[in-house]
Amino acid sequence: MSSINLTHHFLIAMPNMVDPYFSKTLTYICEHSEQGALGIVVNKPIDMTLQALFERLSLTLDGREQRDAPVYFGGPVQTDRGFVLHAPAGEWQSTLRVRDAIGLTTSKDILEAVGRGEGPPKLLVTLGYAGWSAGQIEHELSQNAWLTVEAKDGIIFDLPAEERLPAAMELLGLDFARLADQAACRCVGRTRHH
Repeated sequence: MSSINLTHHFLIAMPNMVDPYFSKTLTYICEHSEQGALGIVVNKPIDMTLQALFERLSLTLDGREQRDAPVYFGGPVQTDRGFVLHAPAGEWQSTLRVRDAIGLTTSKDILEAVGRGEGPPKLLVTLGYAGWSAGQIEHELSQNAWLTVEAKDGIIFDLPAEERLPAAMELLGLDFARLADQAACRCVGRTRHH
């Protein structure tokens, strides 16, 4: 088994990915070890705003600019739980420190701080996460289900959701639309383009 570590990397779903949870997704890997991997899909907003989520949790949200921010589908595991990907990592009750600059927090104290206008300056709130058992992500990589590239914080926090996947592809020097066209060509038996 190789000792690949994809912590702080993006997983880019290949155009032929048929799994409805991961088709056309960009997933940020928060933790990767021999036990498996945990990631957050960062480009699939759902039909819920931060304001609606706070109301559901009986929390007040003072920050007017954040009220209309979307909540994201973070992955198919524990979709009833909230996960906050944020920068800086800070000090919260239950935070997985991805690196000094980024944390993934599941405790309510961070949302209470956001509600008071005291939360981290950059955050992305999801319902659910993506999880892989030991060796599963390595197997999927060997099956060409994903491309990987070291993550850039700005793609997660500074770009609109629909620009995140193409921006991650650009880190690899690839164009997602052209890659999808080439994948379609291979499926119907045409010659492979390089």
